[in-house]
Amino acid sequence: MTVSSCNADFFVYNKELYCFLLAVQQNCIKNNDTQIASFALDIDWVDPLVVLDKLAQPNKVSFYWENKRKKEALAAVDAVAKIEIAGKDRFAKSEEFIKECVKNITSFSRTNQAFFGTRFLCSFSFFDQNSQADYPFSAATIFLPRWQVAVKNERCVLVFNTIINADTNIQRILQSLSRKLEIINSLESNSQTLDYSLPKFSHKSVANPQHFKCSVLSALEKIQSNDLTKVVLADILDVRSNAHLNVIKSLNNLRQLHPNCYVFSHSNGKGQNFIGASPERLINIQEQQLMTDALAGSAPRGKTPGEDANNASRLLNSEKERHEHSLVIDFITQRLSQLGLLPQVLAPRLRQLSNIQHLWTPISAGVPADVHPLKIVAQLHPTPAVAGTSQEVACREIRRYESFERGLYAAPLGWVDLEGNCEFIVGIRSALIDGDRARLYAGVGIVAGSDPDKELAEVQLKLQALLKALV
Repeated sequence: MTVSSCNADFFVYNKELYCFLLAVQQNCIKNNDTQIASFALDIDWVDPLVVLDKLAQPNKVSFYWENKRKKEALAAVDAVAKIEIAGKDRFAKSEEFIKECVKNITSFSRTNQAFFGTRFLCSFSFFDQNSQADYPFSAATIFLPRWQVAVKNERCVLVFNTIINADTNIQRILQSLSRKLEIINSLESNSQTLDYSLPKFSHKSVANPQHFKCSVLSALEKIQSNDLTKVVLADILDVRSNAHLNVIKSLNNLRQLHPNCYVFSHSNGKGQNFIGASPERLINIQEQQLMTDALAGSAPRGKTPGEDANNASRLLNSEKERHEHSLVIDFITQRLSQLGLLPQVLAPRLRQLSNIQHLWTPISAGVPADVHPLKIVAQLHPTPAVAGTSQEVACREIRRYESFERGLYAAPLGWVDLEGNCEFIVGIRSALIDGDRARLYAGVGIVAGSDPDKELAEVQLKLQALLKALV
């Protein structure tokens, strides 16, 4: 049974929800406190990206997430609880915030799948402090959305979170829910209206290629002197359009161009959006079973099947690429072991995307009930795939070589639910959107044997692939 404000089904839910909200309110009165009521309702299928387009507002935080391969997507709009923090203890404080909120959440749901549950949306910057004061996102942002629409396979669920206290007008809450359901139901016939279109830019500002090559050469000298084993250097491309960039259409383009990636967007509620299509999962936890990826070592896709196979073979047999990949595997297994987990390294394979292919090794582990997902995120970030080894030296060199603020680039972004299920990705192949301007980010790993010309070509390949999606 799906919910519709235009038929009798909703009135059945309405009565149940009224009783649920009334019970929560009575509990608030009894304990003289405030609680968060969270309820999940099955609705007719609708594209969450269309929901985001209709419900998102420039002055409200929002979040979009899609994994086309897993047939999962969600849109989350506005916040009933939010924290923005910075500093070395940002992961620990974010964990405390989530735990405190969970204590005050009372749920009503007929769903029994983790992906449809109440969840916290999270973003972290690469460094624990942003060096540029005007960077538009905090070093850590965690929020519980007011509205969330999630799709998995053919099922669609609306989650509504609201603050309840002794003075709450429950009828008004139900009226607000009814109005939103009317809006969402009206979107069903419009779910295919997001047309793919090519970008039109009036100005492009390309970072100095020579500066990037000089940075690679300098890093290679550091590696040769054994100061570090690997460093990941990023580059940017600043572009300006002749009109405001359309984030919704750009996301639609990304999911069509990169169906094997995680497509994401996070709005700060101040007019800026961080979007991208990342191939790199940081962690996924379902029922205390963790999966993570070692993803490092790259080669371009071929123009013909034969060329593609030759590129893949060279990647698999390259000592330089396999060495870079092994650094990531070793780091992840060591860091998980330090938390008391027992990582299992699965067989290596290729991760082939539309324009690039990577060496990929999945790693699994059981997660004890007392280990919160953000403890694992804190332990793994930043991996050698986006920073280097040793981590401390690599991060110091990144600050030295890169003249721009990484911000959310190459940092964890994802969600955590009430039961400790979660999924986090690494925000690579990404762009910061601000009105008619965009800053695109991409990086490459530098190890012994890296060729400055080839590394420059790879980073430009990644930037151009992202540029194609922006409108």
